[in-house]
Amino acid sequence: MAFVLLATAVSSAQDAAGQAEAPTFRLVIHGGAGGIRPETLSEERQAEYEAKLTEALRAGYEILAGGGTSLDAIVAAITIMEESPLFNAGRGAVLTNTGVAELDASIMDGATRNAGAVASVKRVKSPILLAQRVMDESPHVMLIGEGAEAFAEEQGLEMVENEYFRTSQRLEQFERYRQRLEEGSSSEQGKLRRSLEVSPIPGTAPDDAVTSNADPDIVAGEKHGTVGAVALDQHGNLAAGTSTGGIAFKRWGRVGDSPIIGAGTWADNETCAISSTGEGEYFIRGAVAHDISAMMRYAGLSLREAAAAVIHGTLTNMGGTGGVIGIDREGNYAMAFNTAGMFRGTIDADGRVDVKMFGQ
Repeated sequence: MAFVLLATAVSSAQDAAGQAEAPTFRLVIHGGAGGIRPETLSEERQAEYEAKLTEALRAGYEILAGGGTSLDAIVAAITIMEESPLFNAGRGAVLTNTGVAELDASIMDGATRNAGAVASVKRVKSPILLAQRVMDESPHVMLIGEGAEAFAEEQGLEMVENEYFRTSQRLEQFERYRQRLEEGSSSEQGKLRRSLEVSPIPGTAPDDAVTSNADPDIVAGEKHGTVGAVALDQHGNLAAGTSTGGIAFKRWGRVGDSPIIGAGTWADNETCAISSTGEGEYFIRGAVAHDISAMMRYAGLSLREAAAAVIHGTLTNMGGTGGVIGIDREGNYAMAFNTAGMFRGTIDADGRVDVKMFGQ
């Protein structure tokens, strides 16, 4: 009898140990935050976004489930979104005031706090891949413009003509903005220029509630189509990455928060991994991504508490809009935004996908 009880106890202990050692990992992604409401997005377009977000999540999941790194998982997810014209990154990037796509991206390793970033690149098919190469294959953190593109060629990354990024919808958008600027009075031009802090998402309907100074004729319901991903892998390491085309009709040479470590991207195994989307100037001024990590480290807040405090407190009080996704070292995640909606999704270790667009 004693032997049976001992064997049962050993078996139970082994089962408990096996459960404790079960792999824990998660991937979280976003595709932009803004005036995303059911009435501004057709059911057909909603289905397209859900399918593409799910595809990106599953691509990252396959890497994590196979014991791969969080860095490789976020790159896999972001690359898929960069290749889709649905998002303001890579193929679907908005155009500058000269009609050219200028792309930014960054990536950060939570285990080492090593990071890589690129800005104002025009011929690199996948900016997030180039950011990863800057991190892994150079002593630098950020490369820009022609120097970044020369490095991409040295690394053997795929290069394209700028026309690759200039979709018909983005060209139509650019032409609409240009005509309005030419035809308007000086006061109307000033209003329009402020309105151009908007990167409409393809397929959305006009929404004059997006921002107080927005022109409803040109605002397409979405300010921020930046893409990003954060992940925790089976080794306990965090990573974050972000990629964008910036803001529509931006002045050429403008750089936002997406390639700025601590503003658009942050990862530290001791706290969290963060990817941002929003009005980049505010995210830079507020060091939003790092501020969330700092609140966890120094104030002892949870990830969700810190993200909410920064987005609904600091960012909102500054007058900025946007959102973040985050994950901590235990796999807890956050999706905080002060806009009507945010394209977002997560997949857990069991492969369960949860994709959302509207509300909180």
